[in-house]
Amino acid sequence: MNKNLRYILATALVVVSAFAKAQNDSITVRKIYSAALTEGQSYEWLDHLSNQIGSRLSGSLGAERAVTWTKSELEKVGLDKVWLQPVMVPKWIRGEAERAFIEGDNASTTSVPICALGGSVATKTTGLKANVVEVMGIEELKALSADEVKGKIVFFNRPMNDELILTFQAYGGCVDQRYAGAMEAAKLGAVGVIVRSVTHSLDDYPHTGSMSYGDLPNSKRIPAAAISTKGAELLSTSLKLNPDTKFFYKMSCKNLGDVESHNVIAEITGSEYPDKYMVVGGHLDSWDLGDGSHDDGAGVVQSMEALRLMKAIGYRPKHSIRVVLFMNEENGLRGGNKYAQEAKAKGENHVFALESDSGGFTPRGFSFDSDDRNFNEVLSWKGLFEPYLIHDFTRGGSGADIGPLKATNDGIVLAGLRPDSQRYFDHHHAANDTFDAVNKRELELGAATMTSLLYLMDNYIQRPAKLMQMPIKQ
Repeated sequence: MNKNLRYILATALVVVSAFAKAQNDSITVRKIYSAALTEGQSYEWLDHLSNQIGSRLSGSLGAERAVTWTKSELEKVGLDKVWLQPVMVPKWIRGEAERAFIEGDNASTTSVPICALGGSVATKTTGLKANVVEVMGIEELKALSADEVKGKIVFFNRPMNDELILTFQAYGGCVDQRYAGAMEAAKLGAVGVIVRSVTHSLDDYPHTGSMSYGDLPNSKRIPAAAISTKGAELLSTSLKLNPDTKFFYKMSCKNLGDVESHNVIAEITGSEYPDKYMVVGGHLDSWDLGDGSHDDGAGVVQSMEALRLMKAIGYRPKHSIRVVLFMNEENGLRGGNKYAQEAKAKGENHVFALESDSGGFTPRGFSFDSDDRNFNEVLSWKGLFEPYLIHDFTRGGSGADIGPLKATNDGIVLAGLRPDSQRYFDHHHAANDTFDAVNKRELELGAATMTSLLYLMDNYIQRPAKLMQMPIKQ
């Protein structure tokens, strides 16, 4: 056989082999989507998590009930291991419902919806009333003198940028005033802070979220609340008409110190690389105003569903795949840090992690924190996802809970599910983040999309050369 013929035959074998693999992958992905859409469990799970358990703020009874229930449900799936990982989390309570009003001429008052920001101190029992200084962000505040701020309530009124198509960019452009506004205002002698809710929607729902006082002593900490966007518009208009307008609010929230909670972890042990780990997860905690269906009940049940779907279609992964339901993403990231710390202490090698924490809307694709080799491999899978209208594969961030794994796992690939985001911030951290806002089919499509990515990563991930080893014989 001459050299040319041998080359042609070898090339043909490679092409045939690649075609066969692609066909097999297409069939497996089809099985995953079919199982998720016709016999899925994610929507039923979310119904229970949202409507029977409800809000799950770290340290709350709801959070602990969620830990117990999700562990029980994962045990029913028949995975190889299910366990709880203890983690200390902050316990902050909202207390009685907040009250607020705008006081205008002749002491006339107009009530407006507010909610305490997570971690805020309370007002005095009689409430707080003061004049208001309106600013469009922290930089504008810093341009003021202490005399202009002292004894007043600072009103941060910078809205999300409506021109940005990527809503998470718009969120990132103004969330600093929620997180650090009270700290910066207190340095100038302010007595309180009111922050415009971080949402595109113009409505009466205040949106809570985490905030920080930095290293301010307790005596310098001032109460911080979010005001609904309609309330913010009204307050801004009132100040323009009457700069002496006063604002009153009353909050009884408390920080009660740390308590023990848990991450919930379950595993299918790998058939070829049992000591190489892949993670899929979401955060089990939520804010306390709604029931946390989009943030992040959807991510929790989609991650649980990923392992259940693998079992349902009879797929045995090569790597050990874990679902991790992280506790305390919202106000501390204790669960994500604890998981990474314990993995490091045990010398566990994690090669891939995927998080769903952007709501249960229609999946559009993924963002990847990855080296070039693996990202190019991912791009070669676009044809497998196109029949399901998944088309967006980009470089970028992944998820807050899985981020700590990067520090101690050389070459790990991180990914975040990216659903359509245009409605997400209508519900984010607000009382309308409820089960009725989640569409069953969109949720199931997201679960199938995540499972398909896990399957492909399990088969084709490019591990750094120094971490590669021969498969362990079973």
